Amino acid sequence: MERTKYTLDEKEMPTHWYNIQADLPEPLPPLLNPVTKQPTRLPPPLFPDALNEQEFSKERWIEIPEEVQDIYRLWRPTPLFRAWRLEKALDTPAKIFYKYEGTSPAGSHKPNTAVAQAYYVKKEGFKRISTETGAGQWGSAMSMGAMFFGLECKVYMVRISYEQKPYRRILMETWGAKCVPSPSKDTQIGRDILTKDPTCSGSLGIAISEAVEDALARDDTKYCLGSVLNHVLLHQTIVGEETRKQMEKACAYPDIIVGCVGGGSNFAGQFLPWIRDKISGVKPDMRIICVEPTACPSLTKGPYAWDYGDVAGLAPIVKMYTLGHTFVPPPVHAGGLRYHGMAPIICHLYKLGLVEARAESQVGTFEAGVKFARTEGIISAPEPNHAIKVVIDEALKCRESGESKTILLAHSGHGHFDMAAYDAYLSGKLVDYEYPREMVEAALANLPKVD
Repeated sequence: MERTKYTLDEKEMPTHWYNIQADLPEPLPPLLNPVTKQPTRLPPPLFPDALNEQEFSKERWIEIPEEVQDIYRLWRPTPLFRAWRLEKALDTPAKIFYKYEGTSPAGSHKPNTAVAQAYYVKKEGFKRISTETGAGQWGSAMSMGAMFFGLECKVYMVRISYEQKPYRRILMETWGAKCVPSPSKDTQIGRDILTKDPTCSGSLGIAISEAVEDALARDDTKYCLGSVLNHVLLHQTIVGEETRKQMEKACAYPDIIVGCVGGGSNFAGQFLPWIRDKISGVKPDMRIICVEPTACPSLTKGPYAWDYGDVAGLAPIVKMYTLGHTFVPPPVHAGGLRYHGMAPIICHLYKLGLVEARAESQVGTFEAGVKFARTEGIISAPEPNHAIKVVIDEALKCRESGESKTILLAHSGHGHFDMAAYDAYLSGKLVDYEYPREMVEAALANLPKVD
């Protein structure tokens, strides 16, 4: 039997992030000013200058600062596993590998960009960070990143997740951050929403608006975002760059790469270093499958349109597959996948036909997650369960056809803070939420008018 675990020495950790913008067959659509609707760059008051530069850079390789590399080494390189036990349980000829990001102190992939963003905020002399979080993975990571660089951190956590996942809040507070449920009474946007709907369960779009308002109101604060933006996806490419080295050690190359997408940074971090082989013609038949929830299916159900990244319309307008910036998704447990839009880079690649998209329902993904736990031993977060479901489906197709495909799973993190969701599934109380067509149509009516 071949090895089960493929590791890299600390000295083999990549020293540069990979920038897909250098290799896109067509350039990304521009950002638009939320007021004038004209092409713009990111608002300088929100982000450190270095991140603004990275957002628009066409440089293929961007060096990872040594101070960031030093913190990365606390958990990186992360392991790549061959899922022998899952393969045996499925009786499939497919070879299944998974890159596991759950070994970070925060339990997910999010620190890869949180540490980098905190570094740039500190380097440019600011003292405080405001941010939002859905299920809490990003808020946890940003709290940890801020702690490493001696920064204050305020986290606006989507209310339904704040209530479902109290231990995430405690994790953030242990690292020194302040976490409040969103919508909150701490911002004008939050107060306005609560006046209209005191029981609002929140959304990432609302939480982003609150965090942006917070940052714009203070001279000592910068805003940090955990997904969607180009520089965030850039920082995550260390995952895929490590995986390329590990797959080489395994004498394997993926035919199919699968990952979950909400805003898109987790999966993009894995597949962007590979998709350059598809673009260049080295591996033209590689399949890249983005998996989202049926309750919030931006790629599979949303139009490709100009829309705001937040509810209040404070952020630039971007071209993306969207369900409408005012859409409030149903309260699925995969809180990290409840964003109304998708990363412009992923949307662009989807539009060009270079990646696929699939939507999966909540109950089926937990069934897949339990099978993964009972074979590989890892209890996954609700988000990667969506990808695990598709990996299993593709492996079963291989069993039916007799083909031996190599499947690579982007596994974004563990589910140790999601036991309430597993309890609901195991006790038969977990329910599916379908695509709320009427709510989406109402939200799409609020798309910005762009000529």
